[in-house]
Amino acid sequence: MGLEIERKYLVNELKWEALQKPEGEYYRQGYLLTDPNKTIRVRQTTTQGFLTIKGISVGAVRTEFEYEIPFKEAGELLDQFSTAELSKIRYKITVDGKVWEVDEFLGDNAGLIVAEIELATEDENFSIPEWVGVEVTGKQKYYNSNLTNKPFKAW
Repeated sequence: MGLEIERKYLVNELKWEALQKPEGEYYRQGYLLTDPNKTIRVRQTTTQGFLTIKGISVGAVRTEFEYEIPFKEAGELLDQFSTAELSKIRYKITVDGKVWEVDEFLGDNAGLIVAEIELATEDENFSIPEWVGVEVTGKQKYYNSNLTNKPFKAW
């Protein structure tokens, strides 16, 4: 079974803006199923497509199965079957050997910046960069699937 162990944090916007960072990549993603116990997501980056199935989160752990699919088919699935969608720019920044994925949300979620780090174990030690703020792991309103239905601008 595939497992994802991930911690999620808000980003300090002023420190983030001052940071020299790599070029980000545009992500478009939509949901075929958004249920509190499971989600089915289609994602399209600038060059790839993915189908991802996620289970319920227990702390920082949840089941996850992700498969690369043809880019064109990802777009067709999003256009024809997605019930809720969002877009964002993702930055990947390595700190002490660990990759932080930082999402700057667009559209109705503009202004929200979230950093995630995937871990090998739930109790793994890692460095937290100065631009990382409050932890929001497990807070459902920050799940991407929930941001499609109740966007940041509506908070």
